[in-house]
Amino acid sequence: MTSNVKGFTLVELVTVILILGVLILGVNGIIIFGSRIFVESSSVDQVIGQSRFSVERITRELRNAVPNSVRLTSNTNSQCIEFVPIVASTSYLTMPIASLTQVANGAKVMRDNAQSRIAAGQWAIIYPVSEADVYQQAKAKRFSLNKVTLEANSIDLEFAAPVQFSAASPRKRVYFSSDAVSYCFEQGGDLYRYAAYGLLEVQPTASSMPVARVKVLMGQHVVNDLGDNDDLPLSLTPASLMTNAIVQLQPRFSVLGETFQYRHQVQVINVP
Repeated sequence: MTSNVKGFTLVELVTVILILGVLILGVNGIIIFGSRIFVESSSVDQVIGQSRFSVERITRELRNAVPNSVRLTSNTNSQCIEFVPIVASTSYLTMPIASLTQVANGAKVMRDNAQSRIAAGQWAIIYPVSEADVYQQAKAKRFSLNKVTLEANSIDLEFAAPVQFSAASPRKRVYFSSDAVSYCFEQGGDLYRYAAYGLLEVQPTASSMPVARVKVLMGQHVVNDLGDNDDLPLSLTPASLMTNAIVQLQPRFSVLGETFQYRHQVQVINVP
């Protein structure tokens, strides 16, 4: 009897298996290569986005700083920039100021807006022409508010005790603030924001921050050499009679062997 059964020979099967193996290896290489490109691109985009956010955040806050409150400190472990953010500002109508009025525990200022941001517990600061005027209470340029009463077109301020500011503002400006804020580039490549630690006469470093503070991670992968004065991420040109304070931001970031650097200048435009 004649058999009509058909099939593949062993040689044909081995040949097909070899061809499929080669195809699988090629496709697998393409998939792995594409996945690696995607992961690396995502990592780069994440670091770039994070760095842009941190630089923009520092810029916005510095532009809203109390005049002459910006100061800088550096060591081999960290570099920190500190300033006092403005919560509100307005013009005063009556204020206990030396050579103008007697010591008093009350004052009156113009209402800044319909929903005033001035509140008890804040600092009232008048005519700060140096960082000492902001951070040293003995200079009599800042006093704490005990009570705030909103009137129709003005705000009544009450201090905790009778006070007297040491100097008047040429334009009768008064600034209101709470605690200082610090941005610290730290050894290891991290950037942190410190807040809610008060106003200290001596500027704290990252390692000397009070225990009672709020610490938030703002950026990573910073590769500036904090021991090299020519490679620090921050520099400060203090205010003078001719110019406002200028902060130069120049942090370098690194990801997957690639390094990029920002060169950004911030002018602190507020004046006493």
